[in-house]
Amino acid sequence: MGVLRHWERIVAWLDHHAPSTVSAFVPPEDDAAVEALALASGLAPPDDLRSWWAVCGGTANLAFAEVLPPFYTPLGPSNALRSWRLKERFWPVDLDSEAGTPTLGFHPMWLPIAFDGCGDALAVDLRPGVLCGCVVEWDRQAGEMLKPEWTSLDEMLDEVATALEHWGRLGHCEPLVTTDGRLGWRTD
Repeated sequence: MGVLRHWERIVAWLDHHAPSTVSAFVPPEDDAAVEALALASGLAPPDDLRSWWAVCGGTANLAFAEVLPPFYTPLGPSNALRSWRLKERFWPVDLDSEAGTPTLGFHPMWLPIAFDGCGDALAVDLRPGVLCGCVVEWDRQAGEMLKPEWTSLDEMLDEVATALEHWGRLGHCEPLVTTDGRLGWRTD
């Protein structure tokens, strides 16, 4: 599966160039954590997300490991559920919308997959529609999502891996590594 291969590429790059970042990651949680998230949220994590969570457990104590541009750290399933619950107060009044469409508030059919420490999130959009499974960025301060950032988790991880391997740009970001071996993203 592409998600696993792309995550392997990212981890290999981090091992070589940003060892402090890769050391923040913890082993994956067991299937029970994914099932607890599904039961509590009423959402079925898609297969590509389940595959990623089978190899990526997030970070210990929500330590920052900003692998996803511009400054997002992956979440494991338990912390994804915690994030989803914390965002309940931001749920929109109008829940009738298709995947990938602009949204005011944090839609309850989004599963958080990464955090930035300021309340913003990357999430997999599980609303029905052609773009079901796309990755959206929710801006807490603005309280909105304007457009999908990636059409899938697979596309996101592939583009991140490619940007790292080529020291290239991804949107308005380019990778940089600090002197202490941490990955960051320089933004325009």
